[in-house]
Order: sequence, then structure tokens, then C-alpha cells
Amino acid sequence: MTEAKAPYQRGGSAEDASFKEAGLRFEVDGEIATITLDRPEKRNAQTFATWSALARIGDSLPEQVRVVVVTGEGPSFSAGIDLRMFTPEGVPGQGSFGSAARQDQDSFDQSIERAQQGFLWLRRPEIVSIAAVRGHAIGAGFQLALACDLRIVADDVKFCMKEPALGLVPDLTGTKPLVDLVGLAKATDLCLTARVVEADEAFRIGLAEMVVDGEGLAKAVQDKVEQVLSTNRDAATATKRLLQGARLRTLEEQCAAERAEQAVRIRTLFAGS
Repeated sequence: MTEAKAPYQRGGSAEDASFKEAGLRFEVDGEIATITLDRPEKRNAQTFATWSALARIGDSLPEQVRVVVVTGEGPSFSAGIDLRMFTPEGVPGQGSFGSAARQDQDSFDQSIERAQQGFLWLRRPEIVSIAAVRGHAIGAGFQLALACDLRIVADDVKFCMKEPALGLVPDLTGTKPLVDLVGLAKATDLCLTARVVEADEAFRIGLAEMVVDGEGLAKAVQDKVEQVLSTNRDAATATKRLLQGARLRTLEEQCAAERAEQAVRIRTLFAGS
């Protein structure tokens, strides 16, 4: 594979050190970017720094990237929020929920909005994001998986929307995709009971596109990446735009959107014929 000329690829930089503090690795290889949650000793628990680093990756994602794979080091995808954030001391250098609570409303809103940006960019039409999920995907970990277009999971996966059990609400962009995927009643059940969803149920209700044994997860993700890259990039981007807007449009509006996108594609491909 060729070396990508992309941000964050060189070791020893200030950005690399910042990612390490945030518990992330970010690698780009041609058209494929890989984000690895890299705090296996903490089951890849997330902090304010994690969300900020995810947002920075989205801000600077190299233009050649078509597929983003999000995965976790070790036996868990992510066990959710680092529990130190609930303590008065918080995470060293990052504060706590207590310190966040003392912000004025505008600052508080801006903090959450910035954290959400670390999840929102994974839905961009020009990329396909794939969550490779094994073990625990709890709370913020579940929401990070939900932020991706596709979820390929190991047979030991455990999804759980833990926030209501902790006195919080899911605020990292996870509620809409959850409702879109499983419906309002099932989403209500999952969130308000904070129960665990394992692999068979996840596949049955639409949370996972594919379930494989743990040893086969990397290969299944690699195969899916190759399938995505086999399609025309501009056509894939336009099609993803159509699919994302379909729920918000009437049939007539969707037909009009299809005509508009197809006009661009045909004129681009055949204008000189």
C-alpha cells in the first residue's frame, strides 16, 4: 500500500501526542482511514479529549479518504464515558461533569456541540463509515457505533444505552439513528431500561449489518471496505445523499431528487459522447 500524505501520520508530533492523550490512533492508507480507540486497559472509555480529537479528525480528513473504519483496541469497542468524569477530580487536565455544570449556558452548549461534531462528520455523503465492534459498546461507545453508516459486529458484542441509568441523556448524536434503525418503541425500550443487546438481537432489529465470530471481524471489515471502494466514488456520494434525505421527503420529492442527481451523473459521464 502507498503511504498517504495526510495529517497525523508521522510519529512524535504534537498532534500525535494529543491523540495519545485522547486515547486514539488515527491512520490513513490511501482511500482508507482507520480510527482506533486505544485505551484497552480502560476498555476504551471516552473523555472530553476523545471527543475533541474525533472532531479534529473530521475537520482535517484528507480529501482522498473514501472509507473510515472505527474500531477499538483490545476486547471492547468502548465501555462508554470514563467514570472519572463523574468524580470531583475528573480527568487530569480535562475537568469533570461537575466543572462542566458550572459553565454558563452558552459555554455549556458550545462544549456539547463540539463533542457532537466528533460524531456528526462520520455521516458525510462523501465517505462511508464502518464501525467494527467487538465486546462492550456502551453509552458513548454505542453512540459512536450508531454514528457510522454500517456496523459489523463480533458475536460477543454488547450494546447498551447506559446514559439514563447514570442520570444523563444520550447527547452524542445517537438518539436519531437509533430511532431510525429500530423504531420509536424499541428505541424507548433500549434507552429507558438501559438493557444490554447482544449480537443475535442486534442483527435481528437492525443495529448490525453483519455478525461474525471475533476472529473473523477484521476480515469481514476488510471485505466490506473493498466492496465499497469498488463503486464509483461520485455515484456513491450522490446515492448516499439520496438515501440520507429519503426519510424527510415525500415520494414525489424523492423522485425529483433522484432526477436531479442523475442529471449530474449522466452529463458528467456522457457529455462528450
